[in-house]
Amino acid sequence: MFGLSPWLASAIVGLGALLIAALLTEPLRRLALRHGYTDQPNARKAHVHPTPYLGGVAVAVATLGSAGLAALAMKEFDAAVGVMLISAALIAVLGLTDDLRQLSIRFRLCVEAAAALMVVLWCGHPNAFGTWLDVVLAVGWILFTTNAFNLLDNMDGVVSTVTAITAGFLCCAALSAGLAGTAPVMAALAGACAGFLFHNWHPARIFLGDAGSLFVGFLVSSFTVTLHQGDAAHSGYTSLLLITLVVTADTGLVMVARRRAGRPVLQGGRDHIAHRLRRLGLTVRQVALVIGAFAAMTCLTAVLVMLEAFPQTTVLITVVAVTAVVWGLLLRVPVYSVAGGEGQN
Repeated sequence: MFGLSPWLASAIVGLGALLIAALLTEPLRRLALRHGYTDQPNARKAHVHPTPYLGGVAVAVATLGSAGLAALAMKEFDAAVGVMLISAALIAVLGLTDDLRQLSIRFRLCVEAAAALMVVLWCGHPNAFGTWLDVVLAVGWILFTTNAFNLLDNMDGVVSTVTAITAGFLCCAALSAGLAGTAPVMAALAGACAGFLFHNWHPARIFLGDAGSLFVGFLVSSFTVTLHQGDAAHSGYTSLLLITLVVTADTGLVMVARRRAGRPVLQGGRDHIAHRLRRLGLTVRQVALVIGAFAAMTCLTAVLVMLEAFPQTTVLITVVAVTAVVWGLLLRVPVYSVAGGEGQN
């Protein structure tokens, strides 16, 4: 891009996205307040004041704009980047529509599946069976991870922090693999989320909303699947698991906990990892930092696995064992004992 080294070009793209998101968020916050686009507090949510939720629009615009300009500035336009950005834009529009008027879960999943299928067929995927089942597996992974990010968006700064860290590592992994054409996508996402954190850090003045949480989840999962295109099942999906371990562990913990408690799995509540850490005495900012540090650790491990610095089987067994132990400890934290059925913020 403009004769710059790929690393410097990605850094410039990330900085540009950071500035756009930081500057655009405040006007969107005022627009949301003016029109009543706010997330109202209730017994199942951690915040106590109505909070605007158009922040995801700022993140999406900053990411798509910066990454799109970077793609156009390349000597050879990478069509895969265009497909990924268009699909992510569709998910952002879907999330924004859901923010403004609630959509059915079935409709959301259908649109998400269509966008994921477009990415997988055009941009590639890991090979587990060498058949059409690989496509199904990749689409399913994107769907699961996209909605896991949406579920993780339950406390100030958590998803923005996790996404900025994860996208940063993915950008470095892509650059190390010589994928200079696609790396700016993750640089833009990391920068946009970092810029949004100026407004989303506790106490948050604005939320991502579904427009943001679905967008970042879809883009991270799509990029990760594409990054591992052609990889064998073992190497590809070991790294996929590590990169998205935070959101995967959170969703899995919630599903197990609700099943054990006899509660509806799809019903919202204050029983996520973030809420359990709060019950253990951590502040909201400390929770975001702890979860962010864990994301950095797992992403670094994933990069080392991709570089074959660690034996993959050993890493996979260790990760599963550690996750099981952490789950066991967190499941002991009481979150359903308070009147009204949920834990305190």
